[in-house]
Amino acid sequence: MDIKNKVAVITGGAIGIGYEIADRFLHKGACVVILLDINEKHGDAAVKKLTSKHGNNRAVFYKCNVTTDLEAVWMNVVKKYPSIDILVNNAGILNDKLAKKTIDINVTALIEWSLKYWEHSRTDKSGKGGTIINLASIYGYRVDQFLPVYQASKFAVMGFTKSLGHAYNFKRSGVRVMAICPGFTHTNLVEEVHTFDEVIKKDVKAFLKDQLWQNVDSVGNAVVDVVEKAASGTAWLIEGGKPIKEV
Repeated sequence: MDIKNKVAVITGGAIGIGYEIADRFLHKGACVVILLDINEKHGDAAVKKLTSKHGNNRAVFYKCNVTTDLEAVWMNVVKKYPSIDILVNNAGILNDKLAKKTIDINVTALIEWSLKYWEHSRTDKSGKGGTIINLASIYGYRVDQFLPVYQASKFAVMGFTKSLGHAYNFKRSGVRVMAICPGFTHTNLVEEVHTFDEVIKKDVKAFLKDQLWQNVDSVGNAVVDVVEKAASGTAWLIEGGKPIKEV
């Protein structure tokens, strides 16, 4: 897919990886990026920065809790932008003390937004096709002992992506579904890691120090690569700022 002149919706788009994806899409010539985020202050600031850099009306913001606002926000978005080319499910949480909230945001909301977009865009029901990018993680296929709840949520994202994105579903819908699996990335999510067990905090800090880290621009560029080149049902690792590879 050529990103030029495309319309993209990005959940959790106001800061961090979501904002970086929006910036990269606009740099590649996207018509408009639609940022959905629960934080209004960050959303307004993101639009101001992006429009200053890329031009007026290139970025818009809708305040949105992805777990509760799907129907209302979706109706408002498609009323103004009936043809959405890309959905990026980026909103997420990393807090193993909040198991239900983790599943609600990282799994249930991602599934519901994906299916809403898939139904809207499917070519066998008068849609024009499109692309869904789901933010998984290296924890969508790797396991360690520290974050069982978060890892469970990201394994679910991988399973959903590969099933909905299966060649059978792509052939009949024209909607590609792919996952991006970032390694350890400097974002607000990892400023303080909430583990399921307080006893292991020291061990987690030592573990994190030894990992291969990257900045959000690496993930933004990786998402562009996946949108432009990847086949439906695939998942791609971006780790340590190195080139993406399929997993």
